[in-house]
Amino acid sequence: MVVRSVCRAVAVGLASVLLAALVAAQEPAKRSVWDGVYSEDQARRGETQYGRNCQACHGVDLSGNPVDEVPALAWDGFLTQWSDRTVKDLFDAVKRSMPKDNPGSLNTRAYVDLIAYLLQANKFPSGQRDLSLNTDALAQIVIEKNKK
Repeated sequence: MVVRSVCRAVAVGLASVLLAALVAAQEPAKRSVWDGVYSEDQARRGETQYGRNCQACHGVDLSGNPVDEVPALAWDGFLTQWSDRTVKDLFDAVKRSMPKDNPGSLNTRAYVDLIAYLLQANKFPSGQRDLSLNTDALAQIVIEKNKK
């Protein structure tokens, strides 16, 4: 009777461990903006988008305009707002609210390229591949103030 109870407890424990391992294997690994998640070419395309759609309000240097309540998109202003959030959070907010005079008017590629430019402007390193257009992939990239 005791042996059977012990065996059952061990079996339940093993099943729990195996289930947890299976779930972990199916969940995509989180990445950081420090992992080089965009390409230089993509950031250049994003800079063009910024010039066309954002610069008039946010400024050439991305410093924003506190008087008109236009947020800064670089350094402390950017990191205060976006640190510990995902690239998808940033993408969603930009797409939902920008450009101010016509929110959501750009295509997905233009918004993602723009995000790549913002990452470059905030001194996050580039990589070999473009930032994905897939929002599930963007949800796996965390904006972190410091490299861990």
